[in-house]
Amino acid sequence: MALNPAFVCLTQAGADLARRVDGEVHGLAGRVTDPDVAFQDTAAHLRALFGTGRAIVGICAAGILIRALAPVLAGKRDEPPVVAVSPDGKSVVPLLGGHRGANALARALASRLDTTPAITTAGDATFGVSLDEPPPGWRIADETAIKPVAAHLLAGGKVAIAGEAPWLAGLPQAPDASVTIHATDKIAPTGLVYHPPLLALGVGTERGAPAAELEALAREALAEAGLDPRAVACVVSLDLKSDEVAVLALAATLGVPARFFDAATLAAETRVTQGSEIVRAEVGTPSVAEAAALTAAGPGGALVVPKRKGARTTCAIARAAAPLDPAAIGRARGHLDVVGIGPGAPAWRTPEADAALRAAEHVVGYDLYLDIAADAIGDKPRHATGLGHEAARVDAALALAARGHRVALVCSGDAGIYALATLVYERRDEGPPEWRRPSIRVCPGVSALQASAARAGAPLGHDFCAISLSDLLTPAATVERRLHAAAAGDFVVALYNPASERRKTLLPRAREIFLAARPATTPVVLARNLGRPGEAIEIVALGDDWTGKVDMLTLVTIGAAATRRTATAEGPRVYTPRGYADKAKT
Repeated sequence: MALNPAFVCLTQAGADLARRVDGEVHGLAGRVTDPDVAFQDTAAHLRALFGTGRAIVGICAAGILIRALAPVLAGKRDEPPVVAVSPDGKSVVPLLGGHRGANALARALASRLDTTPAITTAGDATFGVSLDEPPPGWRIADETAIKPVAAHLLAGGKVAIAGEAPWLAGLPQAPDASVTIHATDKIAPTGLVYHPPLLALGVGTERGAPAAELEALAREALAEAGLDPRAVACVVSLDLKSDEVAVLALAATLGVPARFFDAATLAAETRVTQGSEIVRAEVGTPSVAEAAALTAAGPGGALVVPKRKGARTTCAIARAAAPLDPAAIGRARGHLDVVGIGPGAPAWRTPEADAALRAAEHVVGYDLYLDIAADAIGDKPRHATGLGHEAARVDAALALAARGHRVALVCSGDAGIYALATLVYERRDEGPPEWRRPSIRVCPGVSALQASAARAGAPLGHDFCAISLSDLLTPAATVERRLHAAAAGDFVVALYNPASERRKTLLPRAREIFLAARPATTPVVLARNLGRPGEAIEIVALGDDWTGKVDMLTLVTIGAAATRRTATAEGPRVYTPRGYADKAKT
């Protein structure tokens, strides 16, 4: 299914039904066997999915979905599709986002389940057409004009269609009807007007040209030609401009994608009316704005506004013969998400991280981490490398993003803590120019020190720091200097990369340094395989002989002088008081 919904199942029967329609099973832990994603709290999981814009199919009572999502509902234009399916598969009801794909999803599910969907929106039920759900890329000039036209139709009236709008063919029509629906790229009269995505807006800029200048130039060109900005399908330019602020700002202001062509493609466009050898010498093509607009509009397109020049910008407009799909035009700017997936358990991944993995076209990472996040990655192309090939992973991710792809680079824990976010920016600055064109976002994750602390109690309740014991990238003398400083400062210390087959000396040295600065009874937390099978948490004393138990899959947390150990029904716990109790006494 195109929407890739999450099938939220509260029983094994519901999960079996979801698998019948090849759905991704999100199952309630303890009730559903081997789900793709497990959850403990149904309402919290539903709200998290809803918050990321994920389509939801709840195989459960509709009331469960309604009660869970009611607190997070805003406007109908913002809500993702939510469909309720009865556990026997006989009832399929779109509850939310009917005109954002829920009705279509319900029809698809009902077809697979051999039943009839309960479509309740009036236009869909009566005519099979939703006046407020035009095809992708089409814009409604004035949404308040929908209601009177819908009322007219539901009262038995007919409409005239001015322009080409095949998707409205199901409406009752008459050429002399008193109500007219317009489909045009022109600035149209009042009434119900749809603007099809027919226009390609080609632009060129000098480096660092003001965004306001390009927007003013484009709007003037559209207005003088009598064209409505809502008919613009995309802003197009040369790929050298894919990180140009003015180009990206114009696309964002118009609410359309920005797409880009390489110089050879634009140079091959023969329909341009203006070209410059000076421009060719500088960027490899004699025309940018006109060539980009015409190339985007396709063979049947035509130039409707020749190149216009501003002080540091240019623009041109071409009209296509049929509505444009920007995804099929040129290539996108490219985007790289550096994603922290937490310690490993799906429940410890943030909704932002999940959304980034699902949105990615390519996923890059250490093969173990890709396996851990397989439920969110799905069948996307994977680019896996082994341990120790961090630079190669980063370079592969940047290269893919530079080619216009949406890429996720997967890190364990938090992407910015002893992970690859820093290396991404470093390699971006040192690499070829095209690596600086994609947008980059760092998606934080639950760090190993947070996960270890949560499992062990609350050892990070007061000041703490993290030190890596790996001397592969940091000289051992520097590591020791930092250990001495942390010990002298009485910090709780999380030791990352504590030991490996080749590195065994710094961990015993760290123990010696801290024993000289705090009591031998100071609690130490050894956390191994956090959030993964084989997870083990052990609390020992600093003076014990524990260093031989530690490997690269272990995080060591050494308490401060004030850190305490306590007993609970669930086992031993540690915590570091911050002083609230003393404050309360005063």
